[in-house]
Amino acid sequence: MSVELNNESGVPVDEAAIQRLVTFALDLLHVHPDADVAILFVDEAAMEQLHVQWMDEPGPTDVLSFPMDELRPGTDDAPTPAGLLGDIVVCPQVAEAQAKTAGHSVLEEIELLTAHGLLHLLGFDHAEPEDEREMFGVQRDVLVGFAVQEKQQRRA
Repeated sequence: MSVELNNESGVPVDEAAIQRLVTFALDLLHVHPDADVAILFVDEAAMEQLHVQWMDEPGPTDVLSFPMDELRPGTDDAPTPAGLLGDIVVCPQVAEAQAKTAGHSVLEEIELLTAHGLLHLLGFDHAEPEDEREMFGVQRDVLVGFAVQEKQQRRA
């Protein structure tokens, strides 16, 4: 599995933690080990430009996803085929403001946004209430499972 990380935001990001999160999530969702995903961290100006260009909405946003091969989660018996999942773009400055409001760390917010963006690459959406419940349930499972794994590895 190839997870390419590029930080152009000017803000330090724990790239190793994000790498571990994405690997954990893709394993949990039975995505083929040869699937590729790219994660780009950008500043507010770059994110605003992308937000206007692709969503026709003003101002910077927290995360954008750009799916490529329209891969979907697999199962134990039928993993997702190899392919290019797509790109996730995260703005750490927006994440920092949201983390303060939510009362958790910036890393936790960036992990949440990364997981959210990854689920969008895998076809999840939250436009309808039922879809939102499903997506946010899977997102919670990913984040809780990852936090448990991280805690266990720190103890080892």
